[in-house]
Amino acid sequence: MERKKIVVSEYAKEILEALPKGILLTTKTEGKVNSMTIGWGTLGIEWSTPIFVAFIREHRFTRELLDKNPEFTINVPFGPYSKKIIGICGAKSGRDMDKIKEAGLTLVESEVISVPALKEFPLTLECKVVYQQKQDLSALAEKFMSGCYPQDVDSSFVGANKDAHIAYYGEIVSAYILQ
Repeated sequence: MERKKIVVSEYAKEILEALPKGILLTTKTEGKVNSMTIGWGTLGIEWSTPIFVAFIREHRFTRELLDKNPEFTINVPFGPYSKKIIGICGAKSGRDMDKIKEAGLTLVESEVISVPALKEFPLTLECKVVYQQKQDLSALAEKFMSGCYPQDVDSSFVGANKDAHIAYYGEIVSAYILQ
């Protein structure tokens, strides 16, 4: 499969418009590949370096994988795609199933990191974690606290939202569109 190298800033609009609809963050640890639908993230420059910041709740399986292998790909739809993929990767846990198989995703070897790209979501950012930080919920504005972090739910299941996010700052080490 060929790759069309891209300048991330030239595709920022496409990436940021796709994000609230759902894009995938893919991890790989000890031979296990897992993709998670994300709808929150930031794209920008920090430390004079292109960065994608992904927010992962502290009790998610994806967090366990990222802590073992601090690399991830951001996989963005570019053209037609099956919305079923977003549903499977957003509603199921990789602890309990092989989401790659279930969603019918095709893994493509990455250029720089150990985590694969995904043929079905061809706009790819390869990222290496350079910093991470747990959010301090006590510093959060109340309007976000009550809506995004209600404390009266169990946070151990998929879809729960009691626990804080950990911000993973990924240096974008390669960016391309699979063709």
